[in-house]
Amino acid sequence: MEHLLDFFRQHLDPRDLTLLLLSPLFMLSIALEAWRFRKTPGVYTWRDTFMSMNSGGSYLFVDLLLVIVLVIPAMQWAYQFRIWTIEITPWTFFALFMGVELLYYGFHRASHRIRWFWCAHVVHHGSEHMNFTTALRQSWFYAIAGNWLFYTPMVWLGFEPHWVLFALSLNLGYQFFVHTQWVGKLPAWFEWLFNTPSHHRAHHGRNPVYIDRNFGGTLIIFDRLFGSFVPEQEAVDYGLEHPVPTNNLVWLNVHEWAAMLKDMRRELREKGSWWLAFKHLWAPPEWERGDVG
Repeated sequence: MEHLLDFFRQHLDPRDLTLLLLSPLFMLSIALEAWRFRKTPGVYTWRDTFMSMNSGGSYLFVDLLLVIVLVIPAMQWAYQFRIWTIEITPWTFFALFMGVELLYYGFHRASHRIRWFWCAHVVHHGSEHMNFTTALRQSWFYAIAGNWLFYTPMVWLGFEPHWVLFALSLNLGYQFFVHTQWVGKLPAWFEWLFNTPSHHRAHHGRNPVYIDRNFGGTLIIFDRLFGSFVPEQEAVDYGLEHPVPTNNLVWLNVHEWAAMLKDMRRELREKGSWWLAFKHLWAPPEWERGDVG
């Protein structure tokens, strides 16, 4: 264990630990929310909460490890080919944050419409409850799937990789607080500009009106600009259209990868088509060829 801690200390920049350092605030918020809804059925259940907390803790460890061995080296390599070298000032950091927000929107939308990325992101949508612990449900395989590739344009522009990941961590830290039923609608100007609990509750709904909507991180303006915004209207039915009930943490992280490989094998077995098999990698999660089923 001591060797592992030394490994992290040697290779991690303090900025990479932002989410870890915010963890006490997250835990306090969960405790307060759980107390607030202790007599409200369906907001917290012990089994769902345990799975979400277990998922969040293991994700944080795995993600930090992959940041060290994969993400930072890849981004540092890309940084060699930067157009400029951009020093961080309040104004350039604001520009970096806005750039990361736009790229997060692209990543999030791709994670719903491209099955390869959905295989990782599906973990986050597995809960049928909406509370702060739902924010902790994250996939072990985000870095393997290539989520960091979406942010390399900021590195190529000239932002140092640790600053890019720091801006992303702040974005994700904000998003923790939109996973709640505690907060209703906020003032109209805030709802127009920012991602809010109301907007994100709709994002987690499996009601037809809410499917693949509201992809913003801290802001909702890109959803408004690109036509993916929908306000919270009818009561939200949380979870996946095709639920995968499991209390197995490993299966929670791998079930969609296994399903995608199964579909690819089916194409090879029934049609002998590598094209149809590989199409499952980039087609939407619900895609099937016309004569299936």
